[in-house]
Amino acid sequence: MLFADDIVLIEKTKEGAKAKLELWRNALESKGLHLSRSKTEYMECTFSQERNSYIGDVTIGDQIVKKSERFRYLGSIIQNDGEIDNDVISRIQAGWVKWRNASGVLCDRKIPSKIKGKFYKTVVRPAMIYGAECWPAKKKHTNKINVAEMRMLRWMCGYTRKDRMKNEYIRKKVGVAPIEDKLRESRLRWFGHLNRRPIEAPVRKIELLDFAHVQRGRGRPKKTWQETIRSDLSYLNLDKNLVTDRAQWKQRIHVADPT
Repeated sequence: MLFADDIVLIEKTKEGAKAKLELWRNALESKGLHLSRSKTEYMECTFSQERNSYIGDVTIGDQIVKKSERFRYLGSIIQNDGEIDNDVISRIQAGWVKWRNASGVLCDRKIPSKIKGKFYKTVVRPAMIYGAECWPAKKKHTNKINVAEMRMLRWMCGYTRKDRMKNEYIRKKVGVAPIEDKLRESRLRWFGHLNRRPIEAPVRKIELLDFAHVQRGRGRPKKTWQETIRSDLSYLNLDKNLVTDRAQWKQRIHVADPT
């Protein structure tokens, strides 16, 4: 995967990763460029019980590449165990950064609550749900984001939990829909884009990968994105074949903010 000067190499074995690294290093150096040793890291995925029998380090020339347990690419974080906890925390932190930068507007008592809500929906909320369309979100993840949002909205309105104002009242006052519903809308919007792509598109090939051969560990299997989408479709009573009608699909999944 390539984006600007970032390169992501994916291989099934460490030998393959080392070979690809050497290939890239030689290609770049032949053109007068250099592969950054300090910024290069590798992550070994442990999504299943399968383990690589090869023991050793990944190297660039004579230098050992640092091993990492998580990988950040284009703002999203992938963990070596397949969970999304770090990515959820990172998105919440990004939302708070945007909120603090705009606190001069969001906490100004002279500005109407509806204007603050519009500002929040334009600046803060997109930062919090960036990349969330691909999350196999559990209830605990949704709760974390919802708690963070309600703290922001209460602060904007000048209330604390001691004032015992209901969440519905706060949301109506600022005109902001529950972030849980916006997360569902984001997932289903991406699901529609995905299923309208031709079957030979790379993104469809990834969706249709067969993992029947993967050895699962003990305990409950990890929640998958497909399972989350099935829950979303059931919640809204939607048929996935409706995605071919783009206008109707958009209308059915849209969550309007309260006026």
